[in-house]
Amino acid sequence: MSVSRRILAEHVGRETLQPGEFIEAPVDLVLANDVTAPVAIEEFERLGREAVFDPGRVVLVLDHFTPPRNIASAEQCAFVRRFAMKYGIDHFYQGGRAGIEHVLLPEEGLIKPWSLVIGGDSHTCTYGALGAFATGVGSTDVGAAMATGKVWLRVPDAISVRVTGRPGRWVGGKDLILHLIGELGVDGATYQSIEFSGDGVDALSVEGRLTVANMVVEAGAKNCMFPVDLKTVEYLSRVGVEARETGVGPDENGYAAEVEIDFEELKPQVAIPPLPSNSVDVDEAPAVALDQVVIGSCTNGRIEDLREAAEILRGKKAAKNVRLIIIPGSPRVYRQAIEEGLFDVFLDAGAVISPPTCGPCLGGHMGVLAAGEKSLSTTNRNFVGRMGHRESEVYLSNPAVAAASAVTGVITGPGEIA
Repeated sequence: MSVSRRILAEHVGRETLQPGEFIEAPVDLVLANDVTAPVAIEEFERLGREAVFDPGRVVLVLDHFTPPRNIASAEQCAFVRRFAMKYGIDHFYQGGRAGIEHVLLPEEGLIKPWSLVIGGDSHTCTYGALGAFATGVGSTDVGAAMATGKVWLRVPDAISVRVTGRPGRWVGGKDLILHLIGELGVDGATYQSIEFSGDGVDALSVEGRLTVANMVVEAGAKNCMFPVDLKTVEYLSRVGVEARETGVGPDENGYAAEVEIDFEELKPQVAIPPLPSNSVDVDEAPAVALDQVVIGSCTNGRIEDLREAAEILRGKKAAKNVRLIIIPGSPRVYRQAIEEGLFDVFLDAGAVISPPTCGPCLGGHMGVLAAGEKSLSTTNRNFVGRMGHRESEVYLSNPAVAAASAVTGVITGPGEIA
């Protein structure tokens, strides 16, 4: 079986599972945010339950429109807040404790290998980087899981992605996943697990793996799996989670398809609007004049990402026509960036530094685009109207490309100015 099917089989007390089977499985963690939780709460309350199945395994994060951008978002946050207080939710994050959920939860030690995590957000698949079966579900499913501790799933088939070689300078997880989505297409892995292996995985930091895992849904994937190796164990140890290397890898004949990627051949990638699958080498990207550059999000808002951007920006200024926005992914990242002097670099470059929030990624706030404007962003989607007006454009890249492009005002490879 694939690794994903092994995890699901263990959760339902079976030795084997076949792709396409329907199962009802106990969940280890249920997640929702200020956008998806209100509907889930309404569904939960329709069931007439007096308590959630386990207040220690329900996580609510106010991150999409927070700090509240308007009265409507304030009401949504207040609705979730009242629910969290009423039912004694242990892991409720707001204000100075809140960060972008998929940056925050791993840092808080809430994700464990071999666990089953569901979330009312499509990028819940991020936690596959830590060896969890993690997937996004609808708000109705979240409401039912908060009540019962169970979720109804169809067992996914799987795609094996073997990564070999070591990446070159300025190439990382974002480039690997953009290239893979370009190969598969936005629906090439629909309702399948993408499972990574190979010595190229060893070259990725855990933060790089989180970036990759975050975006497998952009190829339609149900979830993703990375091996639980020494890097994973050391990362989890730092956040208070005891784990061990599982040594569990892909079975032969356990996969519907196989893909091989040579990391050494990859260059920094740019995804051209309106799809993440429109990936090209940075030197093949159009030389469009940029109005805005965003560095952050649940994809690239970790400390490793901010360090990479600062390395490019140190001693330089953002172009006068470019609004440079930096969004640390969590309070921990925010504080660490201050302590390492990264904020000085960003402020000297003319950047605006936002509190941790999803903000402009979904066209929420803190960087919405006007008609005709173009943005280069380290976020995960570049659909029509994703970051604001339907006549705006969003290009996707890694933090180094974004930082270099902020300096020149056009899409630029970091090697050209570093």
